[in-house]
Amino acid sequence: MVKSLGEICEIVGGKVLGRSDIKISGVSGIEDAKEGDITFFVNPKYISQVYKTSASAILVAKEIPDCAKPMVIISNPYLAFAKLVNLFYVEKRKPTGVDKNVVVGENIKFGKDLSIYPFVVLEDGLEIGDRVVIFPGSFIGKNTKIGEDTIIYPNVSIRENTIIGKRVIIHSGASIGSDGFGFVQEGDRHIKIPQVGSTVIEDDVEIGSNMCIDRATLGSTVIKKGTKIDNLVQIGHNVVIGENTILVSQVGISGSCNIGDNVLLAGQVGIADHVRIGDNVVVGAKSGIGKDIKANSIVSGAPAYPHHKWRRTQVCLPKLPEMFKRMRSLEKKISKLEQKLLKKEKEK
Repeated sequence: MVKSLGEICEIVGGKVLGRSDIKISGVSGIEDAKEGDITFFVNPKYISQVYKTSASAILVAKEIPDCAKPMVIISNPYLAFAKLVNLFYVEKRKPTGVDKNVVVGENIKFGKDLSIYPFVVLEDGLEIGDRVVIFPGSFIGKNTKIGEDTIIYPNVSIRENTIIGKRVIIHSGASIGSDGFGFVQEGDRHIKIPQVGSTVIEDDVEIGSNMCIDRATLGSTVIKKGTKIDNLVQIGHNVVIGENTILVSQVGISGSCNIGDNVLLAGQVGIADHVRIGDNVVVGAKSGIGKDIKANSIVSGAPAYPHHKWRRTQVCLPKLPEMFKRMRSLEKKISKLEQKLLKKEKEK
């Protein structure tokens, strides 16, 4: 595909500075770009790359002085870059239908324009919406509903009674609706609590590779619309994740937690059971959450506390050995002074 810079400007809604007739045939990062590519500039620390790049044009938020490259001025260059990657590189698939090597159960409602690849297992009572794509090796359990335009990549396991909304993306190896981790102790034995609830994934959710969402003990585990979940995340039974929330890799959420809207949990955050996290909370990487976090907070640490205090603590930590050494030295000096004072007192 080849587009003029003027055509690209119309697609992303920007303003061209420089020649609008130059041809763009690809999209690339600023360091790897070659002639014919368009790139983007956001972070000021990469300003030197603007003058070195071989790209034919640059997406920028404002004009860059002394830059000879044609520029597209747009409020969000990174978003425009994402749109252009989708335009130039994302292949539009044609429906392939239901392959003859799919295991098909009874009473299944199939939508239109499906692509269901070999060695998929579809159990009884499914409802599969229009334009759904299911790649090889996936298992879809009984009475599950899958909304329109959802993509399920290879080797995904979706247990029974799961509801998946529209335009959901589930990456390879994900496990949706597996049993929650529930046991009760009887003497020296751990007795399994039956996990008979369901899992609900709302519209426009993306689920990363090899992550797990447990079904509820009773009721539903719910991932609300627009939420994006990275690879290797664990979500326990009866958890509710709010809208447009981001869970970064290796987050672990224990059972019955309630996470608000627009929350960001950075990598390796761990959350104890029955914790409530309010809307618009940001939790720093490797933090441990053992109690409720009120809305609009930024916290870090294990246990987590306000981020601005955590930053001060981090500044102090490397200095602790020297501070301890100085403190011991001062203690010895004070002890000697006390002994001298006592000696003077006795001499009186």
